[in-house]
Amino acid sequence: MEKFNVDLNDLLEKKGSNTSFLKKLKYDQLISHIIQLKNNSKKKEPNDYNLLKKYDVLNVANVNKLIVPVSENNEIKYYVHDEEVIDIIHDVHLSIGHGGRNRMEHEINTKYKNITRDIIMLYLNSCESCQKKGSTAKKGLVVKPIISSKMNSRCQIDLIDMQAQSDGEYKFILVYQDHLTKYVLLRPLKHKRAENVAYVLLDIFTTFGAPSILQSDNGREFANKVVTEICAIWPELKIVHGKPRHSQSQGSVERANQDIENMLATWLTDNCTKKWSEGLKFIQFMKNRALHSGIKCSPYEAMFGTKAKIGLKSTLLPINIISNLRTEEDLETALNSISTTSLYTLLVICKERFLKVDDVPQTKISLRETARTFSNLSGQGYDRCTCAQKCKTRKCKCKAAERLCTSKCHGSSACDNK
Repeated sequence: MEKFNVDLNDLLEKKGSNTSFLKKLKYDQLISHIIQLKNNSKKKEPNDYNLLKKYDVLNVANVNKLIVPVSENNEIKYYVHDEEVIDIIHDVHLSIGHGGRNRMEHEINTKYKNITRDIIMLYLNSCESCQKKGSTAKKGLVVKPIISSKMNSRCQIDLIDMQAQSDGEYKFILVYQDHLTKYVLLRPLKHKRAENVAYVLLDIFTTFGAPSILQSDNGREFANKVVTEICAIWPELKIVHGKPRHSQSQGSVERANQDIENMLATWLTDNCTKKWSEGLKFIQFMKNRALHSGIKCSPYEAMFGTKAKIGLKSTLLPINIISNLRTEEDLETALNSISTTSLYTLLVICKERFLKVDDVPQTKISLRETARTFSNLSGQGYDRCTCAQKCKTRKCKCKAAERLCTSKCHGSSACDNK
C-alpha cells in the first residue's frame, strides 16, 4: 500500500492537469461546485455547462458521491479519488483471482469512471503475489482449433497433478471446460482412475447436460475408459471420445489450467492455508466471472446470459455504504435515500393504485369503438369525405368543417377543396 501511494503521487505530479483522476481536495470541491450550479438559477458560464455535462452528484445515505451524469439506461459510474482508489482496486483484484491488466480494467470500468490503466499497472506492480507468478511462455499458434457452434456440443476434461501438494486424500484436480462458452468446472479427486473421473462427470452431466463429444489430453485410452464407465452408470447416455490431439493444438484447456494454478496459488497465500480442495469453488467462480479474451466476455456471461452477481457488491451502491449495511432495513434506508441534485432518483417506489377486477366495467364494446374512444384524433386518426362531385358544395363533409380534403378522402379523383 505504501509503495502504491508513493507511485500514485509521483504519477499524478507527472501528469499534472492531464489526467481525469482526482485528489480528495479536488473531489470535494467539485461536489460543492456542482451542487451550487444545480441550485443556482443565475446565468452560467460556458465552463459551468461543461462541468454539468461531465459531473453529477449522487446522495446515498447522506454521503455525496461524484458520478457521471446518468444516462437513459440508468447506468451509474462513480468518480474515484486518491484516498479510496487502492481499496477499490484491491477488492476487484482479489475478486477475479489476482487477474491481470485487461481483466481488471474490464471489471473496474463497469462501475468506475476515472481509474486509468496507468493506475491499474501501478497496483499490479505493487502486488507481491502477482510478481511471484512471473511471465508466462507464449504458446505456438493453434493450427487446427476446435470449433463449437453450440453449448455442450464438445467439452474437454483435463487433470492437474497435485500429488506434490496433496490435500489429505485429494491429489488431483479435474478441469472440465465447455469449448463454446469456456465455462469451467473444478472438482477435487482422490485418484485419477477412470471410474473416479466418470463418477464426478456424472454429477456435472446431470446438472448441465452431457456433451456429444468428450475430449481429453490424457490419452485416447483414458478418454475411452471414462466414456465407457459413464455409459455403464447411465445406460441412456451416448457420447463419443474425441480424437487424440497434440497439446499445443489443444491449448485452450492448458491455458485454463495454468490460469487456475496461478489463481489457486494466490488464493492459498491470501488465506494462509494449504486446503486447496476448499478453495476450488472460489477459484471456479473467479475464473468464470473474469473476462476471457477469446470470447470478449466472461464465461459466466456466455453460459447464463447475465453477469455474475456477488451480493450487494454487484449493485450500484458505493463500497463504503455497502460495508455499513447489516439488515434489510439498512438496505431499504440506503436505497430510499438515493437521489441526485437533478432530482433524479435511482429507485422509485410506485405509488399508483393498480387496477382491480371490480374496477373493470361489465359493458361490452367493440375493439374499433374502444380504439376510437382512446384516440386523440377520432377513430383511426383522421376524418374524410367520399364525395364524387369535386367537393364544391357544403354537402361535402370536409368543406362543411372548413378543412381541406386529403388523399384519404377520394384518392386521385378531381377535387376543388384541396
